[in-house]
Amino acid sequence: MFSSTLWHIEGCSRSSVLFLKSLKCAAFSLSHGHCSSSRTVTHPSSGQKSRLSVRCRSKPQRQVCKTILQHFDAQYSEELGEQWKSARGVLLNPHSWQYGVLLNRFSDLTNLEQGLRALGYTSLLPRVQPESQSHTAHIPLQCLIHRDPVRLPNQGHQPSWLKQYFLLNAASVLPVLALDVRDGENVLDLCAAPGGKSLAILQTATPRLLHCNEVDTHRHDWLLKTLESYVPTTLQHLLSLTRLDGRSVGDERPGAYDKVLVDAPCSNDRSWLYTPDTHQGDIWLKERAQLPLLQKQLLCSALAAVRPGGVVVYSTCTMSQAENQSVMEAVLASYQGMELLDLTQLIDSLSDHFGFAHLHPPLGHLVIPKKGQTWGPMYVCRLKRVY
Repeated sequence: MFSSTLWHIEGCSRSSVLFLKSLKCAAFSLSHGHCSSSRTVTHPSSGQKSRLSVRCRSKPQRQVCKTILQHFDAQYSEELGEQWKSARGVLLNPHSWQYGVLLNRFSDLTNLEQGLRALGYTSLLPRVQPESQSHTAHIPLQCLIHRDPVRLPNQGHQPSWLKQYFLLNAASVLPVLALDVRDGENVLDLCAAPGGKSLAILQTATPRLLHCNEVDTHRHDWLLKTLESYVPTTLQHLLSLTRLDGRSVGDERPGAYDKVLVDAPCSNDRSWLYTPDTHQGDIWLKERAQLPLLQKQLLCSALAAVRPGGVVVYSTCTMSQAENQSVMEAVLASYQGMELLDLTQLIDSLSDHFGFAHLHPPLGHLVIPKKGQTWGPMYVCRLKRVY
């Protein structure tokens, strides 16, 4: 769909501003439901003018599943109160959703960030300081956001060429920042597909090992393609990709990792709301009741896999109390030798960008989307294994 823009992306080191202005026009058009956009740009070396055209097939507007919405209304009105009204308005209006642009430090980014900033993009992490006292190297994660619901086109996979950016819900970087990976550490991403958080980890440090695990075959293939598109072959020896049952990793590799991320399978509020039909919605709601058990098992496996003194971060992209605070309460009550770590410094540094909910009890932090700050949902909590 966007093949005509890739030539300009690759040439943006010499004419990024012209390219990005054209791209912004196309992105705004697409984000507001228009099916085409065209702009004249100049080739940086030859001076020839060419036409940048972005067209898409007309797609029917996504339909909300009434069964899911009714369930959300009942549950979240009770759990979130007035905050649900704001979140509901965002979830029901996909055209309002904002996207973060995670820059790939392994690709040629010459003038790209400067060009994006000229178009109104700002840094998500203006002055976030690493929380660890370690003296090992720490690389600032580069994630840019825009105040408007602009979405750049995804870059296509090209052999022997690394993509320059990864589009994501900007709240997705929170678990990675909470993990605070350092150079030389052994890191496990227990439920890694589609790979955005694994990629973000590699943007912040060069671990000795990054073990990316995904049990589902289709999602594992998706993960593999993501890493191939963003990570140079010279660093692929740092990666280990497996299809293990995440619930068994702790028993098979006890104490093997310094840091473990559990971005658990969950009832993703954004996607579940647009379930194709009522029958599928009923099936998903039945599955939702079973998710907390799986999430507890995955978190316990992660705690067994991390070394004494190591850190585990648990995250989901749902606002459901049963899948967030209740999971943490159950695990802390049954698993000995765990300490809940404070995330106040990180949360305070990002408070201007995200609307955090105050949780009772304060087991983790929850980003609830609202107008103008449509990031989330994203829940994050950090634990330390004491012994």
